[in-house]
Amino acid sequence: MSADARIEAITARIVERSKPFREPYLDRVRAAVSKGVHRSVLGCGNLAHGFAVCSPAEKTALAGDRVPNLGIITSYNDMLSAHQPFETYPALIRQAAHEAGGVAQVAGGVPAMCDGVTQGQPGMELSLFSRDLIAMAAGVGLSHNMFDAIVYLGVCDKIVPGLTIAALTFGHLPAVFIPAGPMTSGLPNDEKARVRQLFAEGKVGRDELLDAESKSYHGPGTCTFYGTANSNQMLMEIMGFHMPGASFVNPGTPLRDALTKEASKRALAITAQGNEFTPAGEMIDERSIVNGVVGLHATGGSTNHTMHLIAMARAAGIVLTWQDISELSDIVPLLARVYPNGLADVNHFHAAGGMGFLIKELLKAGYLHDDVRTVYGQGLHAYTIEPRLGGDGNVHREPAPHVSHDPKVLASIEHPFQHTGGLKMLSGNLGKAVIKTSAVKPERHVIEAPAKVFHDQAELNAAFKAGELEGDFIAVVRFQGPKANGMPELHKLTTVLGILQDRGQTVALLTDGRMSGASGKVPAAIHVTPEAIDGGPIARIRDGDLIRLDAVGGTIDVLVEAAAFAARTPATADLSANEFGMGRELFASFRAIAGPADQGASVLFA
Repeated sequence: MSADARIEAITARIVERSKPFREPYLDRVRAAVSKGVHRSVLGCGNLAHGFAVCSPAEKTALAGDRVPNLGIITSYNDMLSAHQPFETYPALIRQAAHEAGGVAQVAGGVPAMCDGVTQGQPGMELSLFSRDLIAMAAGVGLSHNMFDAIVYLGVCDKIVPGLTIAALTFGHLPAVFIPAGPMTSGLPNDEKARVRQLFAEGKVGRDELLDAESKSYHGPGTCTFYGTANSNQMLMEIMGFHMPGASFVNPGTPLRDALTKEASKRALAITAQGNEFTPAGEMIDERSIVNGVVGLHATGGSTNHTMHLIAMARAAGIVLTWQDISELSDIVPLLARVYPNGLADVNHFHAAGGMGFLIKELLKAGYLHDDVRTVYGQGLHAYTIEPRLGGDGNVHREPAPHVSHDPKVLASIEHPFQHTGGLKMLSGNLGKAVIKTSAVKPERHVIEAPAKVFHDQAELNAAFKAGELEGDFIAVVRFQGPKANGMPELHKLTTVLGILQDRGQTVALLTDGRMSGASGKVPAAIHVTPEAIDGGPIARIRDGDLIRLDAVGGTIDVLVEAAAFAARTPATADLSANEFGMGRELFASFRAIAGPADQGASVLFA
């Protein structure tokens, strides 16, 4: 089935807008491809360094360019649950490459930090910028010019977007992303959130809180709620970078290992030495990007991707805007209820039919472009499957179920949870912002209340503990943008504002910072741009100003007479405490040149 006419129109607009960037990008990709297998351009000394530790047989093969060499870019470390499984992957990939008649080498590692560890801590101010640093680090690994294709091992928040930027920068090379999968289900996410609220209210102690957190985050794999990490996996599959069905298989299982080996062999099969050459820069086009946005809306995915997708697209010469994302949100229905948008976790989503069922339903109604290239071949229809481990130890695929195994978690296209996507773009006299609506009750989609202004989340939490947050209000937390302090997540606000809302107060959040996929039941207008440090309108808000947040109409306004508001002197903040400690001094140049949120908050494409 062809795509819905509205989807086609938005895609065509992106194509036209992107031409000044996309066409030169493709020219560069094709020029790099035309040079052939790249080891042939290396001098003997260069090549000797490149394969010094290989076996004699591998050296002979690589010296003559007779076999493909598979590069591995890995985000492995053994502290973080999501990346610990990658420890064993290089051995599996080398084995698979040998079986396929190729060679595999670890080309380089990239940093992988965890927003869960750094929430509310100074290190969180490095988080967003780590995306661009990861792309740069991968570029260093690939600069040796030794490889015919690349497999990327990454899962979490900034890692996959950073690796995607790298894959598209080296777009002349085929790229396959290999995930680790989610940890098995532990303490339900809603129970964890309940204990957090009790702790914030002083009703349970630290021991009880740590016990609940440890039972929720308890083993290898990604966290099981639907935040940025699992939104990443959905994106890589629906955009065609994963093998079909690879996203949500648990680590340490025979099927997970079989998928890893299969992906490695497939990467070797799509090099220029074979008959299915699939350079990443040619494979990913405007249709692939639109498919990613559609998947984000249909699943109620992370708000971080309103920035990441823009930066990822830009790496391929594609200009995606918040307006495109917003218009797609008005078209695409919400088909998934995964915490914080529901009670289920990603393992329940996978069991209900997972990506195969989701893609099948979206294709059925024309919400996706089927006529795309993927690492698996031509057409997204090939992804409407469920993976199984065959008796031969290899991956086998069955058609996705005709009906959801759990309609409370994964809905059909005929009976969606809501008729619009889970994200909404806002604009008004305060600038532009993003709101995640999929977890917010409809009666809270329009909020009009006076402002209470803070310059960091610690100020708001202190006001809560002092009993100063009474009545209805919209919390304005500013000087949290990319240039101010690296745009940290403000996750510690979730619990406090949730408590106040549960007490019957009407509350909302307005910030130039981030809330990520953890944005929950409280209305939160985030990523406000222009940010406060640039003198954006958010810097002129005062305590008591009436603010109207309308997630139905897509507006965010301060209800102050225009001339009087414009005449105000923007507030300033002492940000010196954010400039040093925990590595923040190393990122001063990044803060200075970071682009605005609606352009990807990037230092690479500013």
